Amino acid sequence: MSSGSDEWFSRIHPDDFQRVKLDISSHYQGLTHHFESEHRMKHKNGSYRWMLSRGIAVWDTNGVAQRLVGSLTDIDDRKTAEQKLLHDAFHDTLTDLPNRSLFLDRLKQAVERTKRRPSLIFAVLYLDLDRFKDVNDSLGHMIGDQLLIKIGEMLGDGLRSTDTVARLGGDEFVILLDDISDIRDATRVANRIQEKLQSPFNLLDHEVFITASIGIVLSATGYENAEDVLRDADIAMYRAKAQGKARYEIFDSHMREKIMLRLALEADLRQAIDRREFRVHYQPIVALDTYNIIGFEALVRWQHRDRGLLNPGEFISIAEETGLIHPIGRWILQEACRQIHQWQSDYPTEPKFTISVNLSVKQVIQGNLVELVREVLEETELDPSFLKLELTENALLDSVNTAIEVFTKLRELGVQIQIDDFGVGYSSLSYLSHFPADTLKIDKSFISNMTSDESIKKIVESIVQLANGLGMNVIAEGVETNQQIEVLRKLGCVLAQGYKIAIPTGYEALSLMLAKTMAGENQFANRLSQVHN
Repeated sequence: MSSGSDEWFSRIHPDDFQRVKLDISSHYQGLTHHFESEHRMKHKNGSYRWMLSRGIAVWDTNGVAQRLVGSLTDIDDRKTAEQKLLHDAFHDTLTDLPNRSLFLDRLKQAVERTKRRPSLIFAVLYLDLDRFKDVNDSLGHMIGDQLLIKIGEMLGDGLRSTDTVARLGGDEFVILLDDISDIRDATRVANRIQEKLQSPFNLLDHEVFITASIGIVLSATGYENAEDVLRDADIAMYRAKAQGKARYEIFDSHMREKIMLRLALEADLRQAIDRREFRVHYQPIVALDTYNIIGFEALVRWQHRDRGLLNPGEFISIAEETGLIHPIGRWILQEACRQIHQWQSDYPTEPKFTISVNLSVKQVIQGNLVELVREVLEETELDPSFLKLELTENALLDSVNTAIEVFTKLRELGVQIQIDDFGVGYSSLSYLSHFPADTLKIDKSFISNMTSDESIKKIVESIVQLANGLGMNVIAEGVETNQQIEVLRKLGCVLAQGYKIAIPTGYEALSLMLAKTMAGENQFANRLSQVHN
């Protein structure tokens, strides 16, 4: 080699040097028709630029290569653009962290390594920010984006070069901890994250507090593909959210079984309306001074084809998450209004029976509830004054401003508004004076304990006095004993419902009971008369 070629070789990037020599050697050996190689070369300013080298060997009469004749082309701009495209394809544009595609590729490699060497252990942490939407809604998306960037930086602090932090999208992040000793290595990282999140992020003159729910899955569980690892980490994360947020949960197989059951239930729920599998059960509300029925609460049940009769606690949360609460809610409202109108006609009383229907907060904040109620009242020909709509206190407090606006419009229709489970929420008195409510329903937890706990009894008394002072009705829920009835009467609460009075039941049984009542047989008076004996 000449001094010129030595100088040329000296400028090749050390990482590319052996590859270029191999390409030249292959051409000299006749394995390629010409030499061609993309590599980096040192510029006179000390930086490296990408070059395309092409050449053909010049041979002597003995067939020995004497030199290489060719060209050198600067392709740095093209290579930089290609590298940027490649980087962008596998990295998140906001945080510059690896994206889902790159993370899954590295996770697949980790899975394959554990197949070859089962002693190798890795863990995946699936992280979702709690109430991130509130940050965007209250402070704006610019603050939200800055928070995501800071979270990404924080997650990478203290990790090894072999670990991977990625953003899957939205406010979801994942961490791959490769080649760890045991689950304690993963929980230490999770605890470190939770500790760091206890301090606020200072973003554009705002102090932002945020928490995160973390799901952890360990490779020792045994996996065949990366997608299953990510799925189970996601399941564990949702378990952490369900357990109260700002915590981590470690995946176990029972979580997957519950999710599979939930998915199956969701699939069945989507068909339940068309199959007419829902039922409305009615629980009488009684006046404690006369034991006469003054109205009913409509309670939905699902007659599942395999699992039997399901209570709302087993499916309403799924209906809310999937949006199915809107068609289900409409059906319940329509059926309840139709039935009470029928009972008013068949069993006339003075005053007429009322019907109470529970609402989901999703119906209040996401649906056109006022128009829906107006349409149902017109279809069923029910006088609006006999319809009472209920929302639990906790649900109300999650969206109090929207609820006030919607319920004000409903009252203008003539519909009555009830606050259910009153007393278990927070800051109740701060909104009650201006909330458009007609009735407070005392939570059954107070009713069940008031006969054994004097302080609870005083709370019930205070709620009754509060309602009376505001001109509201008050109903005691969950009445189960004669002693509770006696205490309620003494405290001035004259309306009640509960298993002691009547269990929720279908319209056929209640129609028969109402017929007997019209014939002069008041079963509640007979059953409860012992209170005064």
